[in-house]
Amino acid sequence: MKQNFAVIGLGRFGNSICRELVNEHQDVLAIDIDETRVNAIADVATQAIVANAQDEETLRSLEIGKFDHVIVAIGKNIQANILVTLIVKELGVPDITAKAENDTHARVLSRIGADHVVHPERDMGIRVAHHLLSPNILNYLAINDDVTMAEVKITSPDFFGKSLNELNFHQRFGLTVIAIQHGNDVTVSPAGNDIVQLNDEISVVGSTKAVDELNDRMTN
Repeated sequence: MKQNFAVIGLGRFGNSICRELVNEHQDVLAIDIDETRVNAIADVATQAIVANAQDEETLRSLEIGKFDHVIVAIGKNIQANILVTLIVKELGVPDITAKAENDTHARVLSRIGADHVVHPERDMGIRVAHHLLSPNILNYLAINDDVTMAEVKITSPDFFGKSLNELNFHQRFGLTVIAIQHGNDVTVSPAGNDIVQLNDEISVVGSTKAVDELNDRMTN
């Protein structure tokens, strides 16, 4: 379903979000105080505007409250990031995602009304580190301090050629399998009789400890 998004702050993070949303055929308003950044996205976004998002009247004139989602992607200027998040909340935006620089910043953003808080640099660092240390973990996303979603490559002969029922990930590891990728074919919400093959990539959700235990089984 097509929705309308506003992305405020067009550094690498905001620029990337704009491009991906447009690739998914969404309407995107891109806003930044830096004309160079706006010009870099002008041919991609539905509309790109040079504006100071810290000015409430400016955002009001853009009818920001009518957007389905606003992403506050302002980077190093934490004060501006917090102020803009507060303004768009007060202007009635129903869904706000804000970029945090650190945990304290994240707590402030949550308290003033951000619906989703992201730590792109921290999360990417975690993913890269896990992949370097555990090559079988192809992707890694910490949902919170205790729960993780990961893509794990099946390399242990104890696992391939068996069905999900036989492998019983939930009972053995406390993990739920949400997808299996075999080559270019992806099965979402796989059935119990689906077979896991060598080098398949399975997406699992569960405790971080359980993901680590599964990864250990692939390397031992």
